[in-house]
Amino acid sequence: MKIVVIQGPNLNMLGHREQHIYGAMKLEEIHAQMEAAAKQNNFEIEFFQSNLEGEIVDRIQECLGEADGIIINPAAYGHTSIAIRDALASVALPVVEVHISNIYRREEFRHTSLIAPVCAGQIVGFGPFGYHLATVSIIQIIGEIVARREAQAKE
Repeated sequence: MKIVVIQGPNLNMLGHREQHIYGAMKLEEIHAQMEAAAKQNNFEIEFFQSNLEGEIVDRIQECLGEADGIIINPAAYGHTSIAIRDALASVALPVVEVHISNIYRREEFRHTSLIAPVCAGQIVGFGPFGYHLATVSIIQIIGEIVARREAQAKE
């Protein structure tokens, strides 16, 4: 089973940018923790980060037939990108959206996620720990899908 983690713009700057909002943890450290949780559950996990909307759309599309689920932090694109929303809808995979900060306690323009309606769930405001919660969540969701398919195959 495979999870693809897609990180949006400026997340490569974690640990350096606005530590009062995003904390001091670097993206590589977050990924190492996610990888440990995935391996513990016999999941493969792959990481992708881009500051470019089109590259994110391309990576989402590449997940079709390759991945069992997606974790995405679309960052600012979560509030603006219909293209990313449509790409997620088109691959029809379970998706968990994660944001380090609580977007609902920030500026008004961050309160709307265009991505959330095509996701199984959204995790916001738990800092870097939100990625661990997202990893556990997507593993659970994929497990339920597999169990349902196996049950249907037996009928």
